[in-house]
Amino acid sequence: MIEIRELSKRYGTFEALKGISLDIEKGSVFGFVGPNGAGKSTTMSILATLALPTSGTAKVGGYEVTEHPKEVRKRIGYMPDFFGVYDQFKATEYLHFYGASYGIPRQERNKLIPQLLELVNLSDKADAYVDSLSRGMKQRLCLARCLVHDPDVLILDEPASGLDPRARIEMREILKELKLMGKTIIISSHILPELAEMVDEIGVIEHGEMIAQGKVSDIQNRLQVKKVIHIRTLGGEEELAQKLRDEPFVTSVLTDNTGVHVHFSGDDIQQSALLRQVISWDVPVVSFQEAQSNLEDVFLEITKGGPKE
Repeated sequence: MIEIRELSKRYGTFEALKGISLDIEKGSVFGFVGPNGAGKSTTMSILATLALPTSGTAKVGGYEVTEHPKEVRKRIGYMPDFFGVYDQFKATEYLHFYGASYGIPRQERNKLIPQLLELVNLSDKADAYVDSLSRGMKQRLCLARCLVHDPDVLILDEPASGLDPRARIEMREILKELKLMGKTIIISSHILPELAEMVDEIGVIEHGEMIAQGKVSDIQNRLQVKKVIHIRTLGGEEELAQKLRDEPFVTSVLTDNTGVHVHFSGDDIQQSALLRQVISWDVPVVSFQEAQSNLEDVFLEITKGGPKE
């Protein structure tokens, strides 16, 4: 659905993108991860036909963004990280305005807009003025605006930026619903653990270069991000911790009131062997559980050795 090949963007002497390539399949959710200024927004602006690349190509639904921008715009809903709303409009008027801009007849809009407001949980704010809405409500209203012409692709640049925890949860649930509807979504975010719950793949970009791409689990395995194993027992934590420190692939052991925390660099086979060893010590184990690394762990592991300007 989205194809990017050797995409570059230069502003004077500053190179914002340095030949990135990317494929996003139809119906998938792709998470774009990277620090501020890494090139996420530049890439999204090019996909949204709002900026021209210096070199390379980008296609949406088979249409090249520079050659067929009108066709691309029919197929995308773009939500930038900073956007404007018409404060003197009511929520329904705001959506009618954009629906009319896409040539949707009023009779059809009258049926569509209540459905969109229900999808983004704003049905009770249909007649509220935009300037009276909270930031989270405005974000959801703008997401509804992106959906007014039923696009195949959603390009969402930091949709959870500045939202409180409850508003982020609401946004996340809406995005899950859109995924179930078959939308192809590319989303950037700094709320990395929450992003991990939604995406099929991630791309880590730094200094304009794509330095890692793929499924979160595959990237974790490739980087061999250290595991933390939590062991809870009915006693004898210090004795267990002392024995564990002598085991292969155990890099450190800590204890607290929740149990024993083992930092482990081995693979699944070696982890299974460690469990058998713990059982052989006749320790009263209640649970032996791996704490999975999240996107923040992966991001920090990748970028600590990433390219520097």
